[in-house]
Amino acid sequence: MSYQFEHNPQAIEQDSFRQIRSLTELDHLSKDEQQVAMRIVHSLGLPSAAEQVRFSAKACDAGRAALGKDCAILCDVEMVKQGVTKRMIKTPPLCFLNDPQAATLAAEQGETRSMAALSLWQDHLEGSVVLIGNAPTALFRLLEMIEAGAPKPALIVGMPVGFVGAAESKEALWQAHQALGIECITLLGRMGGSAVTSASCNALLRCNIGEYY
Repeated sequence: MSYQFEHNPQAIEQDSFRQIRSLTELDHLSKDEQQVAMRIVHSLGLPSAAEQVRFSAKACDAGRAALGKDCAILCDVEMVKQGVTKRMIKTPPLCFLNDPQAATLAAEQGETRSMAALSLWQDHLEGSVVLIGNAPTALFRLLEMIEAGAPKPALIVGMPVGFVGAAESKEALWQAHQALGIECITLLGRMGGSAVTSASCNALLRCNIGEYY
């Protein structure tokens, strides 16, 4: 059987974003925010997801500036790390989830490895871009660390997915970001995941090279 389908990757991407623009309301967002929101919709295949995206006042500007300076990119899980487009960055993203120290600390403290791994972020946090797409416990722990005086990232992309703690952790980020003096991008509710989180970072990297849809 012969199937008729589009082969050209550029044509596929262009038509995808044409459809996304026609199916979502983006006029209230800035040019850069629109790119992030569309990448989130593209990753999920759900136009309605755009309604749940939230940007702090200077999120995209802060993220773009930090990424433009080759900042550290800190990831809660390997899937997020692998999703960042490597051709657009000079230094590989960091993920300490599988570091033996994280497992040891988690066992000693009776907490998730995702939480324990953040203790290894301390030297990299200042001015970084943080990508949390899987573990609500990691996002809660990061907020605790910042409240306690830890160095502040330039941007937190907090989009953990799931039924236990995911929506609550993102709501906590959104409610606390102004008081903590941090910039953030989040996707409220249960939706999220590694793909949308890395796609949000990739959208900012694309903006830095003038690639807009």
